[in-house]
Amino acid sequence: MSTTDIGVAVIGAGMAGKAHAAAYRSATTVYSAALPNVRLVSIADAYEPAAKETAERFGYERHDTSWQAIVDAEDIDVVSVVVANRLHREIVEALLAAGKHVLCEKPLSDTIEDAAAMVDAAAAAKGIARIGLTFRRSPGFALLNRLAADGTLGRIYNIDASYWADYAADPAVPISWRFKGPAGSGALADVGSHLSYLVEFAAGSRIVSVHGGILNTLIAERPVPAGAVSGRGQVAVTDRFDSVENDDVATFSALLENGANATLQVSRVAAGHPNSLAVQVFGSAGAARFDFRNPGVVELFLRDSDPALAGWRTIVLGPDHPYWRGGLPMDAPGVGIGQNEGFVFQARAMLEEVAGIPASDSLPRNADFADALRNMRLLDAAAQSALAGGATVTILEEASA
Repeated sequence: MSTTDIGVAVIGAGMAGKAHAAAYRSATTVYSAALPNVRLVSIADAYEPAAKETAERFGYERHDTSWQAIVDAEDIDVVSVVVANRLHREIVEALLAAGKHVLCEKPLSDTIEDAAAMVDAAAAAKGIARIGLTFRRSPGFALLNRLAADGTLGRIYNIDASYWADYAADPAVPISWRFKGPAGSGALADVGSHLSYLVEFAAGSRIVSVHGGILNTLIAERPVPAGAVSGRGQVAVTDRFDSVENDDVATFSALLENGANATLQVSRVAAGHPNSLAVQVFGSAGAARFDFRNPGVVELFLRDSDPALAGWRTIVLGPDHPYWRGGLPMDAPGVGIGQNEGFVFQARAMLEEVAGIPASDSLPRNADFADALRNMRLLDAAAQSALAGGATVTILEEASA
């Protein structure tokens, strides 16, 4: 691998793969610390039209049709792995064995056993292994974390969190890998993996146990697609159907280390909610809430000595809040920001770590594979709670395999 620049590749040309591809292209344009030259080398996908189109669209030098080509390429140093969860282990372990730095999309894998093996592989590797927890890069969620951590909200009492999505609300949406797998591998793993780490992040405390778990599959079968399925757009389908194996909706409650309670609800069939993610944190001194549909605003309530002045205030995010200053070309208050910028901040943090640039409060490192494994154990506990009729399940902090 090169010692004078950083070669980047993305494995997977679906919707999230495009987000990673675009993020690396933009990562060199934010913040002030100088990076080595970053080369956008390859987009790999087994479906060549998607690989070719994505490479051309985002200015990558070439495209490949196998992940093995990325493993073998000497001009590639950093790789984002953005494919089906069940494929993560084989690809990531091969990349790490080849000395690559890896940024893997969440969840880390489709099984606890494979995820634990990936943690071991990361510990033994020379390269850096990180997980994509993109929403922690949102200035709004980062502000909730700050308000909890610095005591502004006082003792944290409870958290209410929901993530509604409607990408599977239409029964005509075709079957794909997203609808296959054991209990908890559906909406719980897909959007619940985001919501669970955000609850811990916003509250500044880890979840220690879950209870009241419920998993529900509302659409039992889906049409088989006529061709390749990429992203979440409409595609032609056949007259054949295949069964849905995992959950469309999931709900559970949690107890945190700081004594707070939390309620988490997720859905992939919430009609009218393409991407509705919201977290409210309640404490002894006040409360704060952030709705990702309005990503430039955090709402804050603080107890006032004069009851006549009590009420919610609207905080317009700007340069005094996390990620904003230097992270946007126009970094003035109220300038639009959203999920795509989170991918940019994530990619920038990855490239800075690979380049040996010290971490900063304004751009902390990405989470590691051990964090990702813990998140999977949390989700597994929620699934086990559901299978046990809502029983309380403790989050195990086991060593990796």
